[in-house]
Amino acid sequence: MSQFTKQKTKFHLQLTNSDQATAHGGQLLIDALCRRFGLWERLHKQPALDPRKRTSTGFAPAANIAQLVFTLTSGGGSLADAERVGKDRVLMDLLGLEKGADQTTLGEWLRAQTKESVLVLHRINAEFVDWSRQQAKPARWLHAGEIELFFDDTEIEVNGHKFEGARVNYEGNRALSWQTLWLGPWLLDGILDGAGDVSEHLPVLLDEHQHRWAGRPSYFYADSGSSAGKFLNRIERAQLSRWSVSYNKWTDKLDRLAADLPETQWSAPPPADQPQEQYAWVKHQPGECAQAQKFATVRWKKEGDLMWRYAYAVCQPGDKDSPQAVRERHRLKGAKEQGFSEVLSGLDLHHPPCSDLIANQAFYAIAMLAYNVLVSLKVLDLPEEAQAWRIQTTIRHLLTVPVTVSRHARYAVARICIPTGWLRWWRLFVDQWVPKRKPGRPVVEVVDSA
Repeated sequence: MSQFTKQKTKFHLQLTNSDQATAHGGQLLIDALCRRFGLWERLHKQPALDPRKRTSTGFAPAANIAQLVFTLTSGGGSLADAERVGKDRVLMDLLGLEKGADQTTLGEWLRAQTKESVLVLHRINAEFVDWSRQQAKPARWLHAGEIELFFDDTEIEVNGHKFEGARVNYEGNRALSWQTLWLGPWLLDGILDGAGDVSEHLPVLLDEHQHRWAGRPSYFYADSGSSAGKFLNRIERAQLSRWSVSYNKWTDKLDRLAADLPETQWSAPPPADQPQEQYAWVKHQPGECAQAQKFATVRWKKEGDLMWRYAYAVCQPGDKDSPQAVRERHRLKGAKEQGFSEVLSGLDLHHPPCSDLIANQAFYAIAMLAYNVLVSLKVLDLPEEAQAWRIQTTIRHLLTVPVTVSRHARYAVARICIPTGWLRWWRLFVDQWVPKRKPGRPVVEVVDSA
């Protein structure tokens, strides 16, 4: 049998100029999906996004946002990365951008935004989520027929004292708070500022978006940061079918109530080969709560323990839900938290690009849109075997593909080098969604409309 080992390459190396090639040919898919939604046209119709005094010169808002979206969906995470993308002449031509802005121009445009324009970006992002879930197969984004919702907060730590809105967090570091609301796999909305309470913006986000799930089966998750009575009261009014919130604060009273429950209230002990956990309902009315709440309670003992250990999730269960079923469903919150981590790491959002708060708010609004475009590309168009892909996997295996350009007398041809096993999928996608260029000026096609 042959032995396989490491050897030197047999190829002769030749270095050429890259003005006829790009490594980001997969951005054609991002552009096509945005055109299906009508994103560029929607942005063009929003005067609030355009701070220019002379709109006939300079970079239009749609061009700046497109450059940032293409940067984020190709693995970049800073304005310097956006400038490098803008210098990729082949990529700019492939995506229909005449020129890319430098990082100074992009930073000036971000700093010139207003609260009104940031709200416009948030509204367009929410409209994109609505459009995507209408286009997607229900099984790809619903859980057991329910709309899953998730609220969470993360700290965006910053260095230096010049970051507007930053505050000192519980670890003694200066940070901005990014509080987000998720709908299915999409990042529906988020507020970046110096909020002192980790759930300060939960009521605002629920007020803004509860019409999106009202009247439909839904399930809402949140961690213990949302377990204060004032937040539980607001969650109860959000027209949610079911919800559960981690509860690990103020548990002394609950511990006493759980210890006083008769044995008949607890579920039967499990077999010896399974985790030794028992479940029961505990009713309690925490401070500020408008009414008594149900707590799905689990108790267990570790080897050598004399006393029971308890854990709680305050909830609004279904009519047939048991405390064990609620606890098991609530564990799915961990997967939602991993999704939030994927946004921060996959798009490299750990470092705000500007010192001005409004600029960072605009940048993170565009980042939400870029993330949702990547998610929608997977949910709407990729095959079943790719549905478990993470964002970085999609960027690396689908969007980072080389393109070479050859120019002829009257036209230019872009040759995309497709990875092994994906040629048929690419052909079907391009035939259906990528505009076909013919002689003369490009005309409006089906893929250019909303």
